[in-house]
Amino acid sequence: MINPALLLIFGALPIAFLQRPIRQIYLLALPIVAFALALGIEDGSYGHIKVFDYTLETLRMDGLSRVFMIIFLIATFLGTLYALNDDDPVQQTSGMIYAGAAVGAVLAGDLISLFVYWELTAIASVFLILAAGTEKARRAAMRYLIIQVGSGVLLLAGALIHVADTGSIAFVHFGLETMAGKLIFLAFGVKCAFPLLHNWLQDAYPEATVGGTVMLSAFTTKLAVYSLARGYAGTEILIVIGATMTMFPIFYAVIENDLRRVLAYSLNNQLGFMVVGVGVGTELALNGTAAHAFTHILYKALLFMSMGAVLLRTGTCKGSELGGLYKTMPWTTGFCIVGAASISAFPLFSGFVSKSMILSALGYEGHWFAWGVLLFASAGVFHHSGIKIPYFAFFAHDSGMRPREAPFNMLLAMGITAFLCIAIGVYPTALYDILPHQVDYHPYSTAHVINQLQLLLFSALAFTFLMMTKLYPPELKSTNLDTDYVYRRLLLRLIAWLRGALAQVDRQGRQFLLGIVSAIMDWIQKHHGINGMMSQTYSAGTMVFWTLAMFLVFLVMYLAA
Repeated sequence: MINPALLLIFGALPIAFLQRPIRQIYLLALPIVAFALALGIEDGSYGHIKVFDYTLETLRMDGLSRVFMIIFLIATFLGTLYALNDDDPVQQTSGMIYAGAAVGAVLAGDLISLFVYWELTAIASVFLILAAGTEKARRAAMRYLIIQVGSGVLLLAGALIHVADTGSIAFVHFGLETMAGKLIFLAFGVKCAFPLLHNWLQDAYPEATVGGTVMLSAFTTKLAVYSLARGYAGTEILIVIGATMTMFPIFYAVIENDLRRVLAYSLNNQLGFMVVGVGVGTELALNGTAAHAFTHILYKALLFMSMGAVLLRTGTCKGSELGGLYKTMPWTTGFCIVGAASISAFPLFSGFVSKSMILSALGYEGHWFAWGVLLFASAGVFHHSGIKIPYFAFFAHDSGMRPREAPFNMLLAMGITAFLCIAIGVYPTALYDILPHQVDYHPYSTAHVINQLQLLLFSALAFTFLMMTKLYPPELKSTNLDTDYVYRRLLLRLIAWLRGALAQVDRQGRQFLLGIVSAIMDWIQKHHGINGMMSQTYSAGTMVFWTLAMFLVFLVMYLAA
């Protein structure tokens, strides 16, 4: 049984040695062959390797791992096709290894295999950021790597404690009852961009290359969602965490000027829906989580693709500098609108058939407050991703730019992705058939459709009202600091203050020690110097006198004892 993950990882190694035309064909063939192999794997446990006293399960196929494996392989092909014109073997090699590691992680049945793939995704993906070649990208890549490797350290610590407590390395449901469970939960939370642990996403993704951002958007965070679904399904604290994740990015996205950063905040928002589904933990909720991860990878990739095409042709992704691009980039505009409709969960688009499952699961279990939060967040995502992205990039004021349409390979990748977004929305049964649990759900009920259309309509009216009354926050040439202000500004200032304080303590300490040393040297000079008492010459008679005196004292003490 050939593991499709290993095919991608080891298949990536010759990429750098191939000439460009052959390399392009090879890059497209790898995920296609891996996908064909994956479809032939039946449910079960495979790839057992004996390591010391433990047996690794490198390939575990079941309903949950299958759906994530399929979408990861589809995303690998689409991302590769989109970036096919990039003549950068290092980026292409690292991107394929990154995708293979993500596939390997969702197929891993034990914690050791999971850890190896977990760290490989971090190491391989950082090259997609470094490949941008700017100083900002280099700094963001280093911060990204530290955080991702830190997640791996937490996972390793939790795994070691779990093995010590249970003697098992199986990757199963953990829960939060043990220290191992808490550490592994935190490791997953870092990669899933939980609140206050999320800034690496908005920091790094917009700094990556045009094709690198598309690849990054597909794997890392969805791998974390899969891991949470595998290890913490039904953990109710995830409902609170997920609901929070859906809310706070909305406000940052509204005032953000960089449209790729807006999409990064939107990604965080959509992850919140999946985390809520894991927290509910019912079969419908887990199906909704898997389905939403599947559709999200597609429509988020489509949106990043369209913004990447804009960046490639104009050199900027700032909303304040764009506008009017629909005149010369009509295909990219149309594909962006399909992605916007999908993320906004318009009926007949993919987001509608997945997001509604999570909302329904919340309602069935009586989590009405969380349901209301997610409903508000749904309106918010339509506002900042469904309207703001296409409006400020392609319409709004005319920037005067007349760039060429995106290259053919980019248009083809966007076209295939847009087709899948529409096809899933029109015929959701194809997606429902590969979900982890039996599906008995009908998204196109009258109530669902009317409620969603009302939500979208009023959100559109709110945007229109704010724009006409000039109350909508303008697109300004600015940089918005999130909670990363703590370590990117306050922490640096604290370090500078501590450095100054320590320097003062160091100076005073040195002066004190030098004073002691000086006093000792003066004493030595006084007694042992040239004119010191111990350096003077004494007569033989004087020395005999003092010797006899000391002998007498000793004799008296001896007799007295």
